[in-house]
Amino acid sequence: MSEGVELPAYARSLGIVATGTHEAGMPVLTVDFGPTVEGRPQHFHGGATAGLLENAGYAALRTALLAAGRDPQLKPINITVQYLAAGKSQASFAAGRITRLGRRNANITVEAWQTDRSRPIATAVMNILMV
Repeated sequence: MSEGVELPAYARSLGIVATGTHEAGMPVLTVDFGPTVEGRPQHFHGGATAGLLENAGYAALRTALLAAGRDPQLKPINITVQYLAAGKSQASFAAGRITRLGRRNANITVEAWQTDRSRPIATAVMNILMV
């Protein structure tokens, strides 16, 4: 697991792990395909994909906040997921990018992909309240 990234029990139950960082220093999360995340045969369940996106967004935000010396409680305002392609029976990856980090709220965009990062299978926009 990447240093400093602590994932919640829900992420661990899906098999999500932090596997490194991308160019902006944000963690990259991954989940291998298996029965825990399978929906229709040989495809990721949409809820598992959304769970990967959500956890990647929170991991990015937590990384940015800890780097700034902040540790607030995070509360979701809304999370919108766009499914772009079916997740096939292989590992999926996700990474978040902070688009706005204010004093009381944050906006995050997240992408999930499989073999080619430039071809995401799903994206999400998250608005988070920090108290």
